[in-house]
Amino acid sequence: MARGPSPKAEALMKRLGLSFEHIIALRFAVNVAIATWITWTTLKLIGDSNPIWAIASMVAASDPEPAEARKMFRARLINVVVGCAVGFSFLLIGGAKQWLLPLALGTTVLVSAFLVRVKTMWRQAPITAAIVIAASIKGGATVAGIQHGLHKIGEVVFGCLVGLFVSLAMSKFWLIQHADEQSG
Repeated sequence: MARGPSPKAEALMKRLGLSFEHIIALRFAVNVAIATWITWTTLKLIGDSNPIWAIASMVAASDPEPAEARKMFRARLINVVVGCAVGFSFLLIGGAKQWLLPLALGTTVLVSAFLVRVKTMWRQAPITAAIVIAASIKGGATVAGIQHGLHKIGEVVFGCLVGLFVSLAMSKFWLIQHADEQSG
């Protein structure tokens, strides 16, 4: 059975000259706008001077389709944990040394690809490892990298949670159903 918009969505689309994909994109735009405001405002209130990682994570974990939002949240969270673990391991073993960065990132990709096998958002693992290790190199100390890494990981998790929550809430508030979903 071909999937199409619900009768109400179809009437709105016809009135506005939009396709079903346009309606989904509009809901996604509203999701991102609301979640950005929540993320930015909350982190600014607690004193975070630059919550860009939280915003990026929120966008990456958002989706107008709740099942896809859950999938993105799970994948991003798993790969952040992998990147953190590998980055912290390299810091604890080798310290804040620049030559460790390429080795750690390569190792992170291998761990993510061969052991964890969550391909969605698999690039997040080496990005997270880079954040952790680069902060140590810049700060000149392993402890600085660990502190900075934990802070950024907290931002990523918070952003992902906000993105997921807003996506789920909007899917309940702003129903967009295909015709075959309504009849079933």
